[in-house]
Amino acid sequence: MRVLGHELNNSLAPIKSIAGSLESILARNPLPDDWRDDMRRGLNVITSRSESLSRFIGAYARLAKLPRPQLQPLDVASCLGRAVSFETRLAVQVQPGPDITVQGDPDQLEQVLINLLRNAADASLASNRTGIWAGWRRDGSMLEIWIKDEGPGLSSTANLFVPFFTTKPGGSGIGLVLSRQIAEGHGGALMLENRVAGPGCMARLRLPA
Repeated sequence: MRVLGHELNNSLAPIKSIAGSLESILARNPLPDDWRDDMRRGLNVITSRSESLSRFIGAYARLAKLPRPQLQPLDVASCLGRAVSFETRLAVQVQPGPDITVQGDPDQLEQVLINLLRNAADASLASNRTGIWAGWRRDGSMLEIWIKDEGPGLSSTANLFVPFFTTKPGGSGIGLVLSRQIAEGHGGALMLENRVAGPGCMARLRLPA
């Protein structure tokens, strides 16, 4: 609730301030020559902050109301392939693993993979690189789906799964938190770490196999 209140105040305070400034401009007699430009700039800022607040509230609702996974047999190769098809900015090199079918919610798990692939593409593009790799393997009683990028890597892991913390302009800070909740709801885990053999990060989604 403290985080929610903080974010609401961060948006509402500038909206109130700008609205007051615009009202004072309209109260002048005569109106200044550039009053239309001032109004346009102020309303654009209000619109931008309102849209940002709307996205934030939507993200909060998704985090707070994550439904119980609807488990069904899920082919790992097909699930990853569908998620990869949504990443159109960079070509994802898929390294096939063994034929594995797990019990999972296809909508939720594909959303996790889409989030991780998007993060990988953002990181690689930020470093002017194009490398993204994805694959899967069996590790004892667990399935591990991994995604690697060539980005700058993780400077700190302390805030990775803190709700609404983000370093991306326009980011909601909800993707990784929601993804980890989905993984744990399936009896699994989500981990991120810096790569050892090269630049970038590796995400590992582990699920019961």
